[in-house]
Amino acid sequence: MRVADALGRPLSNLRVSVTDRCNLRCGYCMPEEEYAWLPRDQILHFEEMSGLVDVFLDLGVDKVRLTGGEPLLRRNLPELVRQLAGKPRLRDLAMTTNGVLLAEHARALKDAGLHRITVSLDTLHPGRFPALTRRPAETHAQVLAGIAAVPAAGFTGTKIDTVAMRGVNDDELADLIEFGRTVPAEVRFIEYMDVGGATRWSMDQVVSRAEILEVLALRYGTIEPLVEPASTAPAERFRLSDGTTFGIIASTTAPFCRSCDRSRLTADGMWYLCLYAVAGVDLRGPLRRGATREELAALITGGWRGRADRGAEERLVARDRGPLMQIGQLKRDPHLEMHTRGG
Repeated sequence: MRVADALGRPLSNLRVSVTDRCNLRCGYCMPEEEYAWLPRDQILHFEEMSGLVDVFLDLGVDKVRLTGGEPLLRRNLPELVRQLAGKPRLRDLAMTTNGVLLAEHARALKDAGLHRITVSLDTLHPGRFPALTRRPAETHAQVLAGIAAVPAAGFTGTKIDTVAMRGVNDDELADLIEFGRTVPAEVRFIEYMDVGGATRWSMDQVVSRAEILEVLALRYGTIEPLVEPASTAPAERFRLSDGTTFGIIASTTAPFCRSCDRSRLTADGMWYLCLYAVAGVDLRGPLRRGATREELAALITGGWRGRADRGAEERLVARDRGPLMQIGQLKRDPHLEMHTRGG
């Protein structure tokens, strides 16, 4: 059974946030130093997360991505990976991490059954790292060590995600592709988005897909779009003349809402049907009150079938477009934060 929403989009891709905590303070996600954290007693146990994933699998989900915050801050994460990897209907089990703690956990994650890893890396220059993350330059070396540990642990299909920002790291685009060759990993450039905690976002900071391609063409010459079977993946993929591939996620200037099959489960069991959504569906409450698998499935099915969200498309045509959320709103409801709902 696969459930479709009001626009015919299938429920097939679930992002599971395992914690709202993070050990970096990247300006496009967590520009403040202190935050209102989710209460500890409301955080789902691994068995609860696994049980909810089973319900989503019943409804057609076959891809799960573990996120945060920073997922490796969650203790004993390989145990959750082991529980999820044992589900035969789960076709793809991935994780996104900032890489700081990855070197010490990569092998255990691989042994537990994790399929793929995506690492966020916004600069190759240690000197830029403190301004980007408000953490010491030495932490940058930990990220690079974490990336190096991924192929050493046996992972393939690795990706590196870079948020491209004007005047910050837009002079590193080609260097990042060259770095990706050495990992090896496919680099994906992400347009700076006006969601959640991006309270300092402005359109003039966005490096668009067109600009990214223009810059890279100056270095590499002809760049060809990859013609692939129908896919709901967020990145458009391109190929250089030597066969190297990279991706661009143009969520800000060319939204892909019409094909989006993603939803997000927060660490405390709130289910969000769109990254721009201001309200979610509480699954923790019914789960802990003893709701049956069928009752939870009905709750999820009803929510998805009524879904007509096109958040990024609506933002694209907004007048006087500025940050989606103000600090006051975020402090009143931490679920609006990107680091809470998993990006």
